[in-house]
Amino acid sequence: MSPTNKKKLDLLRVKLDRLDDNLLKLIKKRSNLVNEVLKVKIYKNEIIDQKRIDFILKKIKKKSIKSNIDPKITNRIWKNMIWSFIDYEKRNFKKK
Repeated sequence: MSPTNKKKLDLLRVKLDRLDDNLLKLIKKRSNLVNEVLKVKIYKNEIIDQKRIDFILKKIKKKSIKSNIDPKITNRIWKNMIWSFIDYEKRNFKKK
């Protein structure tokens, strides 16, 4: 790699690192909201709502296409995020 391209790459990686920091802040906010949702759920079987999951994924696909983002990327990200939070909810569910 040329020195010029190496410098460009380093600058781009710094930008990606900053973006990652912002994503972490958003994930923390989402985690806090999920904790609030978890307090409302009475039964463990309320954790997975397939209709809600399908709705979210369809909405994300439409928004991705409209924003010119590859919907396969966003679908994979959202599926992983949803199932990660489902796992979190299952681990932290407390019967009332």
